Amino acid sequence: MQDSFDVLEEKVKKAAELVKKLRRDNKTLDDQLKDSKAKLAEAEKKLAALEAEMGDAAGNSAKLDGLTAELETLRSEQEQVRTRVAKIVTLLESLD
Repeated sequence: MQDSFDVLEEKVKKAAELVKKLRRDNKTLDDQLKDSKAKLAEAEKKLAALEAEMGDAAGNSAKLDGLTAELETLRSEQEQVRTRVAKIVTLLESLD
């Protein structure tokens, strides 16, 4: 009968140790989960900031394209004005 109690006592000790180990593991996993959630929230904030920045960059790219086209138009107009002024100067010189 004593052997039966010894076996039972040993099984209870093993079960208690297993419960303690599982509780420690559970605590560790809970801590890791909290840490992972915090990292995920931080990564989502960074992603949102990067997406906003990309949107700004796309807007800036469109503005740059518009400004480039406007600059080309202004340069063309400037060349036309130069040509006209050169003709006027030539005409004025021929009057003398």
